[in-house]
Formats: sequence, structure tokens, C-alpha cells
Amino acid sequence: MTPAPSIVVIGGGPRGTGVIERIAANAAELYGDRPLDLHVVDPHPAGGGRIWRPDQSPLLWMNSMAEDVTMFTDETVELAGPVVAGPALDAWAEDVRAGRITPDADPAVLAEIHGLAGADFPTRRLQSAYLRWTYERALAALPPGITVHEHRTTALAVTGPRGGRQRVRLQDRPEPLLADLVVLTVGHLDAEQDPEQQGLADFARRHDLVHLPPDFTADSDLDALRPGEPVIVRGFGLAFVDLMVLLTEGRGGRHENGEYLPSGREPVLYVGSRRGVPYHAKIGYPWTGERPPLPQHLGPAWTEELLSRTGPLDFRRDIWPAVAKELGHAHYHRLFTAHPERTALAHEVFAEKYAAADPGSPELAGLIAEAVPDPADRLDLDALDRPLDGVRHDSPEAFQEALRAHITADLARRHDPEHSEDLAVFLGLLSAYAQLIRLGDIGSWWHGFFSYLASGPPGPRLHQLLALSRAGVVRFLGADLTVETDEEQGLFRARSATVPGARTEARALVEARLPDPSLRHTASPLLRALRDGGAAITDGGLLAVDPADSRVLDDEGRPHPRRLALGPFTTARAGGAFTRPRTGGPAFRQNDAAARAALTFLRDLSCRGLLAS
Repeated sequence: MTPAPSIVVIGGGPRGTGVIERIAANAAELYGDRPLDLHVVDPHPAGGGRIWRPDQSPLLWMNSMAEDVTMFTDETVELAGPVVAGPALDAWAEDVRAGRITPDADPAVLAEIHGLAGADFPTRRLQSAYLRWTYERALAALPPGITVHEHRTTALAVTGPRGGRQRVRLQDRPEPLLADLVVLTVGHLDAEQDPEQQGLADFARRHDLVHLPPDFTADSDLDALRPGEPVIVRGFGLAFVDLMVLLTEGRGGRHENGEYLPSGREPVLYVGSRRGVPYHAKIGYPWTGERPPLPQHLGPAWTEELLSRTGPLDFRRDIWPAVAKELGHAHYHRLFTAHPERTALAHEVFAEKYAAADPGSPELAGLIAEAVPDPADRLDLDALDRPLDGVRHDSPEAFQEALRAHITADLARRHDPEHSEDLAVFLGLLSAYAQLIRLGDIGSWWHGFFSYLASGPPGPRLHQLLALSRAGVVRFLGADLTVETDEEQGLFRARSATVPGARTEARALVEARLPDPSLRHTASPLLRALRDGGAAITDGGLLAVDPADSRVLDDEGRPHPRRLALGPFTTARAGGAFTRPRTGGPAFRQNDAAARAALTFLRDLSCRGLLAS
């Protein structure tokens, strides 16, 4: 008997779940009622995977509001397959409250669901329940000929000839899974320590210190950080926010009426980074009125022109000027249409001249100066990116006050609709990301800038940070942070350009960031085997995939007919963990294209009777 075709999805987190949802959506059209074995491999429960697993602290939140998170397509998404509507997180919670949905969740999570509003920031364990329900709904929508097999283990390697069945080796299992096609959606993975981190780890071992390398904060050994002792923290993004919460509220402290009441079990966190400031707060008001037309200067024609060029692209030279002009277009469109009293030129005149001016040109700068009298109303991306450049303070105490003022001002602005041009820039960032993702690996700077400006913490987290700073539990170090080791004294030492001459010494160092997704330093045996087996790796260390359907490319640029990959370790990475409703999320387009390519390939194998043994 000819065996049923088989597909193995390695990684059951949000990306794998999204691909399976698209397989279910496209199966009737492209595959019919033929038999198919669908294997899902992940050591954690499918739906949430490792990062969004249900057994996390209830203190850990998403950094998106419930109304801004969806796992389902809508008519704004460019895709060949059918749109299958589904609830965003807040609508799903309403369906649960109304009894239309009964999720498999423990009573504590159900209680959270019943108290959830659209503008709330849900806990990660609540999001895990939504993801699990999405996964189960996708399985229920599969045709009856598709049989699902879950494997709660780790995939170690994928081997096999280009023209034949692939063999997926699993941890602690003697026999491999046989697959006619493999989809890798493994998400965020651990990394081997680079030479700097290895040197810091070796130093810590020699002197009995604590060194926590880049990691998903919920998996770090925070018990090693002792109460009352100073801890140098390098990184001021979302991983730091998680660290801050787990080491304060997670150790019994409380926030009451804007003050932090310590438990006495907290260490003292000395935090700094390249920028020296936390990510910008999430915008705390909804959109109203006319949206800026996007994309405007950064559309598909621009992308195709760049892709047609020979030779490598330089981000700053070839890409950034157009990105900056696009973000400026969004900013000024909103300023002129929603706040015309702060402009000095007719919108039509400004828009025509803005469109004609070259990005970054003196003509463009002169036009903006003429049309927008107050410099505070002009978009200065360099100042936004590096607010502490050139800033110096005479003492650490002076800097504490200054950075608290900076955070307070950011919170006020991000919650004030009188500055709704900031929300327009956010929409411009989403639009730009959708275009730039087509260019493949354009370096890490853009992704960091996007996250810093568009994917920061909820406002309440920054209010908590201010309270912790006033209580002395968090101390700010500044920008361009460097960490040195002192062999004689057996200590870590941190310095910052923001407070010249100041130094902080500690017996503990935490790298508050996720590991680099580069395959050059990945700790995943699966991705190491793929890298060493001839898959193409970009200069930035990402797995190169075909932008059309996410097939893995080899070092000669040929797409592998039986291997696909999507996620942060590939050139098919997408901005943010989840898609906002009605924003045409590029991840949905990628998932749909990959699912359709997989189903078409497996159908043709089945029809031609070419299933390999």
C-alpha cells in the first residue's frame, strides 16, 4: 500500500500554529480529501510553544493590548488563499465570557479572561490559552483525511536527499520521522556564548560570581541574584522589564499608589544599554480620523527596484533614506490633517513639495522648517533613536533625576492624542516593515530600532520603573554602557559615557536580552545541522529562504523542494510577535504562501504516485 504523504512541522509555537491554520484554510482547494499525516514536533504544548507556554508567572504580561493581537487573517492581508475570519484576543475573551467558547484553561486564567478589556495588557499565560484554542480550532478545520500526530520532544536534525523523503531525528527516540516535506518554525532559540560572553562566564566561574547570559528571562536562574546586592544589567528593553518584575513583585514587593513597597528580598539593579533609556511606552490612545496613505515612498515598486540591483545592499545608503522619508510622510500627514494649527503651509502644497524632494536633502529640511514652525513638531529620527547622545551629567544622582524626567515625559506624550503624529509614525513603521521584509537580511539595526520605537512596554510598566527608581531598587547607568572585569578584585565593573568618571562594581552581571538569532552561534543542534549541511546563511547569520514561499536556499541559491522555514532565525522574519488586526500582517502572507506551497507539492506527489520510501 502506498503510504500517505507526510509533513512535519518543527515548532508548535505561534508561527507553527499560524502555518497549520493556513494549511487548514487552503486544504480544501489545494489538497482535497486525500490522506495526509501531519506531525507537530515541540517539547512544549502546541499553540504557545516555549515562549508562550502556560506555566509562566502571572506577573509577566504581553506588551500589546488585547485588542491589538490576532492570529487570523482579514481582507487587508495580501494572500492567495482564503481569508478565514477569527477573533482577536479581546473578542475571543468576550466569546469565552458569553459561553460561545470554552477554552482548556485553569481557573486562574479563566478569571483573568472574565476581567479582560480590549485596552488591557493580558498576561502571557492568558495569551497561551488563546494560542492553544487557535491551534485546536485549526486542527478541527482540517479535512478528515489529514491525521495529526503530536510529538512532545525536540527535533535534532533533518537529513535526506533533495529528491526523496526527509528523516527528522528526534531526541530520545531511536527511529526518525519520515517526511515528504518539513517546515521549520522553531521560533526563538538558545545560542552558544560568543567570545565576549564566554570570557565573562569564565571570569565569573574563577571568582565565584554570577553571570547570566542572554536568555528568555523566564528561564534564567534568577535565584542566584541575592537580596540587597548590586547587579549590573546590560539591556533596557523588554527582557529587562521582565527581569525587573520578577525580581521585585516576584519577590514579594508591592506597588501601591505610585510607590514601591519593597519586601527586602530585592537586589539593586544597575541598568544601562547602548541607548541608555528604556523602549518608548506603548501608545495609549486609539486612532481617529483619516489615516495616512501607506505605503507612499516605500511601496512594492521601490522594493522591486532594490531587489533588481546587483551587489549587496547597504542599509544606511540604500534603504534608510527612503524609510526615513516614509516615516516623515506618515508624521506630517497626521500633523497637517489632525493638528493644522501647528503648521504654516497648505497641506496640498507641502505634500507636493515633500514628495518631490530627495530623502535627506537640504530642500526637504528647508521645506519642513518652513511648514512646521516649532522644532518639537518635526520628526527627528536620530534624536528619537539616541536621546542621550552628547548628554553628560556631573553625578549619578543628577542622571537619576534626568532619566526619570525623560521617562515621565515619554509617558505623557505617548498617552496624549494631541501628539497623534506618533501613532501615525507607528503605522508607518508597520508599513515599512512589511516592505523591508521582502529584502531579506538587512542587518540587526533596523529590527532594534523598530522594537525600540514600536514595540515597547505598557505604560504601567514604566510607571512601575519610576517607582522602583525612586525607591532605590533600580539605578540608571546611562548610554554606551561598557562592562569590564577586574581580576585583582574579582568584580564586574560598568561605565557609561553619560556620567563620566562614575563606575559601578558588582558581583553579578545580567545580559537582559534574547539570544541573537544567528545560526553562526545557535545552540540548536537542528539548526547547526542545517547550517553545516549546506544551507545558505546570510552575512548576518540568518537562514536564507525564498521570499516567494519560504523554501530553504542552499549555498548555490537553489530552493530545497522539501524544506521550508519561517521565523526570527530566517530571512522571513516579521516585526513583533503578533499581528494587529487590519494591518496586513506580512507573517500571515508568508504563512499562507508556505502552506500553499507545501500542499501543492504534497498533492502532486500523491497524484503522481511519487512518494518515496
